[in-house]
Amino acid sequence: MNDVKTPKISGIDRFFFISDRGSSVGREVRGGFATFFTMAYIVVLNPLIIATAKDAEGQFIGDGTTVPNTALVAAGTALVAGLLSILMGVIGRVPFAMAAGLGLNAFVTYGIASQMSWESAMGLVFLEGVIIALLVLTGFRTAVFNAIPPQLKTAISVGIGLFIALIGFVDAGFVRRVAAGPPLELGIAGSLTSWPILVFVVGLLLIVLLVARQTKGAILIGIIATTVLAVIVEAVAKVGASVTPGQPPNPSGWQLVVPRLPEQIFGFNNPLVLFREFDPLGAFGSVSVILALLLIFTLLITDFFDTMGTIVGVGGQAGLIKEDGTLPRTREILLVDSIGAAAGGAGSVSSNTTYIESAAGVGEGARTGLASVVTGVLFLLAIFLSPLVAVVPYEAAAPALVVVGFLMTTAIREIDFTDYEISIPAFLTIVLMPFTYSIATGIGAGFVTFVLIKLVKGKAREVHPLMWTVAALFVVYFALGPIKVLFGL
Repeated sequence: MNDVKTPKISGIDRFFFISDRGSSVGREVRGGFATFFTMAYIVVLNPLIIATAKDAEGQFIGDGTTVPNTALVAAGTALVAGLLSILMGVIGRVPFAMAAGLGLNAFVTYGIASQMSWESAMGLVFLEGVIIALLVLTGFRTAVFNAIPPQLKTAISVGIGLFIALIGFVDAGFVRRVAAGPPLELGIAGSLTSWPILVFVVGLLLIVLLVARQTKGAILIGIIATTVLAVIVEAVAKVGASVTPGQPPNPSGWQLVVPRLPEQIFGFNNPLVLFREFDPLGAFGSVSVILALLLIFTLLITDFFDTMGTIVGVGGQAGLIKEDGTLPRTREILLVDSIGAAAGGAGSVSSNTTYIESAAGVGEGARTGLASVVTGVLFLLAIFLSPLVAVVPYEAAAPALVVVGFLMTTAIREIDFTDYEISIPAFLTIVLMPFTYSIATGIGAGFVTFVLIKLVKGKAREVHPLMWTVAALFVVYFALGPIKVLFGL
């Protein structure tokens, strides 16, 4: 008789396939912590992007007209990220964490909320999530993905990267608009002569060095360290805000938030109130139906391709991709990601998506959804630290936008610039996003140019029917001004 006992496998092990994937509970916990500390910067950065900008009606998120609700949005960002990361771990059973997507939040802020109320803008995000979930359930999402040439997908990611970087430079005051002369200039009258700009430069260099050294949590460490520097600078130099009601402008002041120590570190802002701040149908009464549909489409395309790239990249690093190129539980993973878009809109924190920073947890050995559950729990605990957000000036957070922009633009190497049929549309997609301050414009220009070049070269049959449909919608979008004049709208 064989007396060797087979080790008992716990219910958690069986549910998450921990032993089957060559991992352990300890590795999964370490991986969950690593992922959290690598992407926790979004709790600080997301409210600084979406909570500090007014909508077309002159209001901040939460109906505020004078003071941004940054602490409340920070709490909401942490809540939605925590719940979705746990959901991804339990349903997808992969080490993919979720949070508000950078690039998407910038587009919602500067491309959508500038044309309507925040409630209507978040309503569009919610609708995008519902639509993309239906595409997953019907199997149509794969068809949409295959319709767009891979190199054009890459161009979209690169263009968004440049767009994000420009936003970071401008909002930190490193690059500024001018009334006369060139449209942009360096610092103040071409000179970097202010304490806030110096803080930004130091923060940018710090994050760059940490990223170059592949330091885990580089962006979060950089934001925290630069914030500490900003608090010290403000305490000593008394810089003040760039704009103070009733006083002359102060070009050398802090752009958005004056870094001062809060009266309390721990606190609770009920993020559930934000779930009352979205209107799924409001956008259709604020802008034309065509424009509203195009905005939803732009959100869908951006969210869709970011997710596909992330799950393939991180899944491959974790050794989860099979020989045939498939990923276990792909349908479940994409469904949770789609729910993330809808939940982000409903919670007024912008579309949530799968994060490439999940690779940090994989690097620590995470292979299962248990790591995502750990990351999610840590996000939920972060809700009680939301008052700290009020300390962080944009000059300390903007360097993260620049670095994330760099990371996104590295994909440009995948574009064949010797093939003009694809490189010209890709180039227009990339440059028009930052140059026009519009992601939709860049995507539209690339799509329309692509189908026209194929048509002129007698290769119309090479273009997927969906591409013709989308290009036609963008032609209408670009012609909305003349159409309105023609029909007296």
